Amino acid sequence: MIKRIFLLTFIAVGLSLQAQSIGNSPYANFGIGEVKYDNSVETSAMGGINTAYIWDFNNSFNFKNPAANQNLELTSIKVQVNNENQFFKSDFNNLNVTKHSSYLSNLSIAFPLSKKLKFGFGYQPYSSKRYEILTTKILADSTLKANRFAGEGTLNTIQAAFGYQINKDFALGVRSNFYFGKLSDIEEITYTSADLINGFDTSTKIKSFNFTLGSTYQKRFKNERKLTLGATYTFGTTGNLETQYINSTYYYYGESKANYTILDQSSSKDKNLIPKEFSIGLGYGHETKWFASAQLDYKKGTTTNFLGKPFVYQDSYRISAGGWYLPNYNDFRSYLNRVVYRYGVFYEKGSLNINNKNINQYGVTAGVTLPFEKSNAVRMSGVELGIELGRKGTLSNNLILQNFFNVKIGINFADKWFQKTVYQ
Repeated sequence: MIKRIFLLTFIAVGLSLQAQSIGNSPYANFGIGEVKYDNSVETSAMGGINTAYIWDFNNSFNFKNPAANQNLELTSIKVQVNNENQFFKSDFNNLNVTKHSSYLSNLSIAFPLSKKLKFGFGYQPYSSKRYEILTTKILADSTLKANRFAGEGTLNTIQAAFGYQINKDFALGVRSNFYFGKLSDIEEITYTSADLINGFDTSTKIKSFNFTLGSTYQKRFKNERKLTLGATYTFGTTGNLETQYINSTYYYYGESKANYTILDQSSSKDKNLIPKEFSIGLGYGHETKWFASAQLDYKKGTTTNFLGKPFVYQDSYRISAGGWYLPNYNDFRSYLNRVVYRYGVFYEKGSLNINNKNINQYGVTAGVTLPFEKSNAVRMSGVELGIELGRKGTLSNNLILQNFFNVKIGINFADKWFQKTVYQ
């Protein structure tokens, strides 16, 4: 059934996907949808490197690795928005479709509790889906069969993170993650020879916690060079994942279902929705000048319910590399010399396997941090801009090739808060 649904998804790309939905890729139709987590502007502009990324200045908090925040000295408030532009092609019916979406991707506040202890609190959408597919087929007996597939919902996360500097080189951190939301999928089948619709409905409610442990080691050398190692591990999913599956018959009276009869129903509870994840990174750079890093992320596969059937996510991994360059943060004669330039690449072996093909993706990234005119090295508030250009999927086996061009914009307000003013 999964293969059949995916082939019908080609038609969905050209039909009822809403332009303002968070996830409008056809690959978002399965399971919990397309994962959007850990997509901050500055790190995504560097290919996604963040495990060994300790920002040299005092105005930014790293949620991916809560241990990597030893330099935070200001209160940082971030608001970030993503604009996704996706271009789909398929040999199935010569499909060629363009889709766009925009959404709030990050809202956070972070500040130092002491010289060694740092805290951050934020919101991000974790995953989303929104699709509608309507197909018709004339059977051998001239009966018209119609299939409608639809799904919607968003899984959100709220996170609270602490980082503590053990000594000048070594730090530990912990982040708690609370996931909440509702996801639903439905398949409806009707025939011209029948009065009723047969519906197969899956509804999943999520309220779940897990935790991320992080660590960093940064060695500084006499020539202002520095070597950084970082690692994170996400584990311990607890809470409620309630899935209800209903097989029913009915007909529509306006927008309501009439003559509703349940043929079969079942429910289940699970804790395996959010995968275990491990990340390790290595970075090297020159203090306040440049930084380069490479990173490996690994996610354990999980199984969830989709239209009454188990749906399996494979083990997946992502390799990324990137960094930043700052010409001269003290040069107030040339604004461009105070701009931070970011760059990166990534390759991801995805968790989806459709029609015996892995759905992988790769891309290049770039971005800048534009400081406000009066910003300086003490208060580096500014605008973050990032772009991603890449490709996902394949044309093989009648699948979809997805090219994407994503634009990410954020504002970081950084200043000294929660501190007493001293009058002389």
